[in-house]
Amino acid sequence: EVQLVESGGGLVQTGGSLRLSCATSGFNFDGYGIGWFHQAPGKEREGISCTRTWDGNTYYADSAIERASVSVDNAKKTVYLQMSSLKPEDTAVYYCAAVIGSCPPGGPEYTSYAYDYWGQGTQVTVSS
Repeated sequence: EVQLVESGGGLVQTGGSLRLSCATSGFNFDGYGIGWFHQAPGKEREGISCTRTWDGNTYYADSAIERASVSVDNAKKTVYLQMSSLKPEDTAVYYCAAVIGSCPPGGPEYTSYAYDYWGQGTQVTVSS
């Protein structure tokens, strides 16, 4: 059974940082792209990044490139999203997702439809 489990969310003050984890199981980790997304209340889901697990190459959304950093632990089959300089507008549920093969062309902002498996999400709340 394919599973993606996000963790690390919580309450953080404006200007703070968080590291989210996406622990995976049930599939060949090295053969997938892993994306991070967030969805704020009343808004559509937005892509943050996509990482090729076998070489760690990461594509970032333009809106995230200055404050997001993704890392991969292949031994643990886990992908991490480090977010810094958090703002109240970053308050959202953060999801990771897996896509077979590689990151979809066209950028993470526009390709959430292409992902095959999704985690349940973790809430991040940034207080002002």
